[in-house]
Amino acid sequence: MQLFHCSHCGFVVFFESFQCVHCGSALAFDPDAMAMLALEPAGGEAGRSGLWAQRPARAEAPQPPGRYYRLCGHRGTHGACNFALPSDAGDAPDQLCVSCRQTRVLPDLSVPGNQRRWTQIETAKRWLFYTLARLGLGRLPGEQGPVYEFLADLPGAPPVLTGHAQGVITLNVSEADDDERARRRLALHEPYRTLLGHLRHECGHYFWDALVLRGGHLQAFRDVFGDERADYAEALSAHYARTPLQPADWQAGHVSAYATAHPWEDWAETWAHYLHMVDLLETAASYQTAITVPHATAPQRQQVHDPFSQPRPGFDAMVHDWAPLTLLLNSLNRSLGQQDAYPFAPSPGALAKLRFVHELIASRTA
Repeated sequence: MQLFHCSHCGFVVFFESFQCVHCGSALAFDPDAMAMLALEPAGGEAGRSGLWAQRPARAEAPQPPGRYYRLCGHRGTHGACNFALPSDAGDAPDQLCVSCRQTRVLPDLSVPGNQRRWTQIETAKRWLFYTLARLGLGRLPGEQGPVYEFLADLPGAPPVLTGHAQGVITLNVSEADDDERARRRLALHEPYRTLLGHLRHECGHYFWDALVLRGGHLQAFRDVFGDERADYAEALSAHYARTPLQPADWQAGHVSAYATAHPWEDWAETWAHYLHMVDLLETAASYQTAITVPHATAPQRQQVHDPFSQPRPGFDAMVHDWAPLTLLLNSLNRSLGQQDAYPFAPSPGALAKLRFVHELIASRTA
């Protein structure tokens, strides 16, 4: 994620920010402009209609004319969203932004803890929304998804399973609890398990339907990932029945052990890893990160490039930046006594699958 700046005072702000800590401006992210705006209640009739206007870049500058905004309805009712809407989106006070409208089922927010869980999940979903939009995947022509259902387990009912089906991504809100997520990560022998990682993985299933199946790339997919017509339920049962759960040779051709379960899971895991790569590279480039890789004879220094720069870097250039960046990231984490933030080392076989994802996305914007 890139760094942002308050459009009023120029101070550094972040994608999740609601208020500039320097000048006190209310902040909202405009998903149409992909920009963070400093806003103030509009004057006159516009103000009486609940509209907001962008604050000028300097205190003495005139008010920018003509553009007004609404704040997402979840900001006023739950303090749960910092996205803005255009002024013509409707005059209902509970009008929702483009990201919140994707969530069609919420957990019972009167249950203690559920509002916090849902708010954390929506924050991760907005992060995903941003990356997909930057990749040109915000809304595909002819497609209606993805949509989301965030559900909680109920007494006497079957447990809510995180997954994807026909454009609907379901997430058990208990995944927002650090202790529960850690418990499941250890039980399933997973090195990495986060809310954002879940959403990236599950949206990968949706984009398999949209880009591979309906996009006409099925045979190319099978050539790289294998035949998805293998029985999915049987494959998952066989995966979880393994002892040990992680095959010894999984790293040769997969980004994770779970990716070995079925070609659909291989794709979803690879898709999630590609989004990890793009996001981390954008973050590092936003800080103008340059890395010197120690070497006994000739240390090599390289600048991390923005994956969204124009022209966009090719896959090989991204991997060239990625390897030393993850080395630095994991080394910093170990210095703080933490586990590796990126506990993976993609093999040539896994990189070939990541390249497939990259080229499929790039072909849509070429």
